[in-house]
Amino acid sequence: MHVPDGFINAPVSVAAGVAAAAAVAVSLRGARRELDERTAPLAGLVAAFIFAVQMLNFPVAAGTSGHLLGGALAAILVGPYTGVLCVSVVLLMQGILFADGGLTALGVNITVMGVVTVVTAHLLFRGLLRVLPTTRRSVTAAGFVAALFSVPAAAAAFTAVYAVGGTTDVPLGKVLTAMVGVHVLIGIGEALITAATVGAVIAVRPDLVHGARGLATPLKLRIDGALVDAPATAPAPAAAPAVGSTKKVWATGLVTALVLAGFVSFYASANPDGLEKVAADKGIDEKVEEHAAADSPLADYSVKDVDDARLSGGLAGVIGVGVTVVAGTGIFWAVRRRKSDELTAVSTSAPVA
Repeated sequence: MHVPDGFINAPVSVAAGVAAAAAVAVSLRGARRELDERTAPLAGLVAAFIFAVQMLNFPVAAGTSGHLLGGALAAILVGPYTGVLCVSVVLLMQGILFADGGLTALGVNITVMGVVTVVTAHLLFRGLLRVLPTTRRSVTAAGFVAALFSVPAAAAAFTAVYAVGGTTDVPLGKVLTAMVGVHVLIGIGEALITAATVGAVIAVRPDLVHGARGLATPLKLRIDGALVDAPATAPAPAAAPAVGSTKKVWATGLVTALVLAGFVSFYASANPDGLEKVAADKGIDEKVEEHAAADSPLADYSVKDVDDARLSGGLAGVIGVGVTVVAGTGIFWAVRRRKSDELTAVSTSAPVA
């Protein structure tokens, strides 16, 4: 759903840029409460993973494909504030290096693909966890539903932005129907990817999943060699997952992202994504502009002067994952460090009784 330059007029693009900047500013402050010394580097990994999976377009209808937006996944894994930052980092890298998503439309993309998806998913996710049993399966199920609805919500948000600042005169009712319709299908893919990823991380390190914090683990007793639930009267300890080094999780996640972007992406669907298809069918793209970074050596997710398509795309994917994980990790470490500095300043300035 990367909006290119020329879809939205200048005043609305500027307004969306201001809104996106405000959302990022708020998220920078909020992320200080979500990040610690273990989760800060993992947030950078989440951004890189989203970048990699976004390269894997999957078919959803005749001549149409979709890809992960990632807002729900990021919100569940690292928290809503950090999630907005993760998606923003991905969109920034894609726009500057890969000519994917217009630079003048960056504010629109962050607002629609980052803020709307994260807020929608977070509210649905937290609401569902209040009524579902307190289990890891509930976290995965809530993540599935939250991700499913976050995608058509973003499609509706784009249509609303286009209704105000669209550069072509098209029937908005038909655009809304087409956008939401195809993105409901894309949302199913988003939900499956999100649930699978969240479930996999919870199975290994539930302590690293922001959305799984506070879960209770039923006390088990071994009787005659078999594990059984402890009686209800027995005190059930709070969840106590293994808390240790995150290096193994980080390395596994990074290798997975590199494989997806560097190899699996070659087999992704070449069909236009939901927005591209609707834009072509409804005439939204009549005034689309050439991307300012069209001459980038990595434009269109290929390395310039590398003739082999598989090698070119694979190298571009690997470079993208590397740049995103470095940029994301640097930003999140800086946010975490600033929080630590503020806490230190407060503690040293406190009067001694």
